[in-house]
Amino acid sequence: MGAELRRLLGRGDVLSIARRYFVSNGFDGTLTCIGVVVGAVLSGVPDGLTVVKIGAGAAVGLCTSAVWSVWEIERAETRADIRRIERAMLTDLDDTRVERERRGARLLHAVASGLGPLIGVLVPLSPFVLEGSLLAMREAALVSIALGVGVLCAFGAYMGSISGQRWYVAAARMGLAGLVVAGINYFLP
Repeated sequence: MGAELRRLLGRGDVLSIARRYFVSNGFDGTLTCIGVVVGAVLSGVPDGLTVVKIGAGAAVGLCTSAVWSVWEIERAETRADIRRIERAMLTDLDDTRVERERRGARLLHAVASGLGPLIGVLVPLSPFVLEGSLLAMREAALVSIALGVGVLCAFGAYMGSISGQRWYVAAARMGLAGLVVAGINYFLP
Protein backbone atom coordinates (compact mmCIF):
# COMPACT_ATOMS: atom_id res chain seq x y z
CA MET A 1 0.00 0.00 0.00
CA GLY A 2 2.82 2.44 0.81
CA ALA A 3 4.49 2.10 -2.60
CA GLU A 4 1.16 2.47 -4.37
CA LEU A 5 0.33 5.61 -2.35
CA ARG A 6 3.76 7.10 -3.11
CA ARG A 7 3.24 6.37 -6.79
CA LEU A 8 -0.18 8.05 -6.73
CA LEU A 9 1.16 11.07 -4.86
CA GLY A 10 3.91 11.34 -7.46
CA ARG A 11 1.38 11.70 -10.26
CA GLY A 12 0.63 15.34 -10.92
CA ASP A 13 -2.85 14.71 -12.29
CA VAL A 14 -3.92 12.74 -9.21
CA LEU A 15 -2.37 15.21 -6.77
CA SER A 16 -3.89 18.18 -8.60
CA ILE A 17 -7.42 16.80 -8.31
CA ALA A 18 -6.94 15.84 -4.65
CA ARG A 19 -5.62 19.34 -3.91
CA ARG A 20 -8.64 20.94 -5.60
CA TYR A 21 -11.10 18.84 -3.61
CA PHE A 22 -9.22 19.50 -0.36
CA VAL A 23 -9.08 23.28 -0.78
CA SER A 24 -12.56 23.66 -2.26
CA ASN A 25 -14.25 21.66 0.47
CA GLY A 26 -12.00 23.16 3.15
CA PHE A 27 -13.07 26.60 1.95
CA ASP A 28 -16.74 25.54 2.22
CA GLY A 29 -16.20 24.06 5.67
CA THR A 30 -14.41 27.14 6.98
CA LEU A 31 -17.04 29.55 5.69
CA THR A 32 -19.80 27.33 7.06
CA CYS A 33 -18.09 27.27 10.45
CA ILE A 34 -17.74 31.05 10.53
CA GLY A 35 -21.44 31.34 9.73
CA VAL A 36 -22.35 28.83 12.43
CA VAL A 37 -20.19 30.61 15.01
CA VAL A 38 -21.56 34.08 14.32
CA GLY A 39 -25.12 32.80 14.14
CA ALA A 40 -24.79 30.78 17.34
CA VAL A 41 -23.30 33.62 19.37
CA LEU A 42 -25.76 36.23 18.06
CA SER A 43 -28.65 33.82 18.71
CA GLY A 44 -27.69 33.61 22.37
CA VAL A 45 -26.22 30.14 22.54
CA PRO A 46 -25.20 30.06 26.20
CA ASP A 47 -21.94 28.13 26.17
CA GLY A 48 -19.01 27.05 24.03
CA LEU A 49 -19.79 23.34 24.29
CA THR A 50 -23.11 23.91 22.52
CA VAL A 51 -21.33 25.81 19.72
CA VAL A 52 -18.87 22.91 19.41
CA LYS A 53 -21.77 20.45 19.17
CA ILE A 54 -23.49 22.52 16.49
CA GLY A 55 -20.22 22.90 14.59
CA ALA A 56 -19.48 19.19 14.94
CA GLY A 57 -22.86 18.44 13.40
CA ALA A 58 -21.99 20.72 10.50
CA ALA A 59 -18.60 18.99 10.18
CA VAL A 60 -20.22 15.57 10.01
CA GLY A 61 -22.59 16.73 7.30
CA LEU A 62 -19.91 18.50 5.27
CA CYS A 63 -17.36 15.69 5.56
CA THR A 64 -19.93 13.05 4.65
CA SER A 65 -21.06 15.11 1.69
CA ALA A 66 -17.48 15.72 0.56
CA VAL A 67 -16.38 12.09 0.79
CA TRP A 68 -19.56 10.56 -0.57
CA SER A 69 -20.04 12.94 -3.49
CA VAL A 70 -16.41 12.73 -4.58
CA TRP A 71 -16.44 8.94 -4.25
CA GLU A 72 -19.49 8.71 -6.50
CA ILE A 73 -18.31 11.39 -8.95
CA GLU A 74 -14.86 9.83 -9.29
CA ARG A 75 -16.38 6.35 -9.50
CA ALA A 76 -18.51 7.38 -12.48
CA GLU A 77 -15.70 9.35 -14.15
CA THR A 78 -13.18 6.54 -13.59
CA ARG A 79 -15.54 3.92 -14.93
CA ALA A 80 -16.30 6.03 -18.02
CA ASP A 81 -12.57 6.58 -18.58
CA ILE A 82 -11.79 2.87 -18.22
CA ARG A 83 -14.61 2.00 -20.62
CA ARG A 84 -13.13 4.40 -23.21
CA ILE A 85 -9.72 2.78 -22.82
CA GLU A 86 -11.23 -0.72 -23.03
CA ARG A 87 -13.04 0.17 -26.26
CA ALA A 88 -9.87 1.64 -27.75
CA MET A 89 -7.74 -1.36 -26.70
CA LEU A 90 -10.47 -3.97 -27.29
CA THR A 91 -9.71 -5.57 -23.94
CA ASP A 92 -11.12 -5.86 -20.42
CA LEU A 93 -9.18 -3.88 -17.79
CA ASP A 94 -10.79 -5.42 -14.69
CA ASP A 95 -8.23 -6.14 -11.96
CA THR A 96 -5.36 -4.60 -13.92
CA ARG A 97 -2.84 -2.01 -12.78
CA VAL A 98 -4.81 0.68 -14.63
CA GLU A 99 -8.01 -0.19 -12.79
CA ARG A 100 -6.24 -0.47 -9.40
CA GLU A 101 -4.52 2.89 -9.85
CA ARG A 102 -7.80 4.56 -10.72
CA ARG A 103 -9.43 3.01 -7.66
CA GLY A 104 -6.54 4.23 -5.47
CA ALA A 105 -6.81 7.72 -6.94
CA ARG A 106 -10.54 7.71 -6.21
CA LEU A 107 -9.87 6.83 -2.59
CA LEU A 108 -7.18 9.52 -2.29
CA HIS A 109 -9.53 12.11 -3.79
CA ALA A 110 -12.36 11.17 -1.43
CA VAL A 111 -10.09 11.33 1.63
CA ALA A 112 -8.64 14.71 0.59
CA SER A 113 -12.16 15.95 -0.05
CA GLY A 114 -13.26 14.96 3.46
CA LEU A 115 -10.17 16.29 5.23
CA GLY A 116 -10.67 19.80 3.86
CA PRO A 117 -13.96 20.56 5.64
CA LEU A 118 -12.86 18.68 8.75
CA ILE A 119 -9.91 21.03 9.15
CA GLY A 120 -12.02 23.99 8.02
CA VAL A 121 -14.53 23.37 10.80
CA LEU A 122 -12.45 21.99 13.67
CA VAL A 123 -9.72 24.63 13.68
CA PRO A 124 -12.11 27.59 13.99
CA LEU A 125 -14.24 25.74 16.53
CA SER A 126 -11.30 25.11 18.87
CA PRO A 127 -11.59 28.37 20.89
CA PHE A 128 -15.02 27.29 22.10
CA VAL A 129 -13.42 24.42 23.98
CA LEU A 130 -11.78 27.11 26.13
CA GLU A 131 -14.97 29.11 26.64
CA GLY A 132 -15.74 29.51 30.30
CA SER A 133 -12.20 28.83 31.50
CA LEU A 134 -10.04 31.19 29.41
CA LEU A 135 -12.45 32.90 27.01
CA ALA A 136 -15.88 34.48 27.16
CA MET A 137 -18.35 33.59 24.39
CA ARG A 138 -17.73 36.75 22.35
CA GLU A 139 -13.96 36.39 22.76
CA ALA A 140 -14.16 32.76 21.62
CA ALA A 141 -16.20 33.91 18.62
CA LEU A 142 -13.64 36.57 17.67
CA VAL A 143 -10.75 34.11 18.01
CA SER A 144 -12.75 31.56 16.04
CA ILE A 145 -13.36 34.02 13.20
CA ALA A 146 -9.69 34.99 13.22
CA LEU A 147 -8.67 31.32 13.05
CA GLY A 148 -11.17 30.73 10.24
CA VAL A 149 -9.77 33.68 8.28
CA GLY A 150 -6.29 32.29 8.99
CA VAL A 151 -7.26 28.89 7.58
CA LEU A 152 -8.69 30.57 4.49
CA CYS A 153 -5.50 32.62 4.12
CA ALA A 154 -3.44 29.42 4.39
CA PHE A 155 -5.53 27.83 1.62
CA GLY A 156 -5.06 30.94 -0.50
CA ALA A 157 -1.33 31.17 0.14
CA TYR A 158 -0.91 27.50 -0.75
CA MET A 159 -2.87 27.83 -3.99
CA GLY A 160 -1.07 31.07 -4.83
CA SER A 161 2.33 29.51 -4.27
CA ILE A 162 1.68 26.47 -6.47
CA SER A 163 0.29 28.64 -9.27
CA GLY A 164 3.11 31.16 -9.27
CA GLN A 165 0.96 34.00 -7.99
CA ARG A 166 1.92 36.27 -5.14
CA TRP A 167 0.96 34.05 -2.22
CA TYR A 168 0.04 36.96 0.04
CA VAL A 169 -2.43 38.37 -2.51
CA ALA A 170 -4.07 34.98 -2.92
CA ALA A 171 -4.13 34.61 0.88
CA ALA A 172 -5.80 37.99 1.30
CA ARG A 173 -8.43 37.18 -1.35
CA MET A 174 -9.37 33.92 0.36
CA GLY A 175 -9.28 35.43 3.86
CA LEU A 176 -11.58 38.23 2.75
CA ALA A 177 -14.32 35.68 2.11
CA GLY A 178 -14.31 34.78 5.81
CA LEU A 179 -14.72 38.42 6.80
CA VAL A 180 -17.53 38.85 4.28
CA VAL A 181 -19.39 35.82 5.68
CA ALA A 182 -18.91 37.04 9.26
CA GLY A 183 -20.13 40.51 8.29
CA ILE A 184 -23.18 39.28 6.41
CA ASN A 185 -24.15 37.01 9.30
CA TYR A 186 -23.62 39.81 11.80
CA PHE A 187 -25.94 42.15 9.95
CA LEU A 188 -28.63 39.60 9.16
CA PRO A 189 -31.76 40.03 11.26
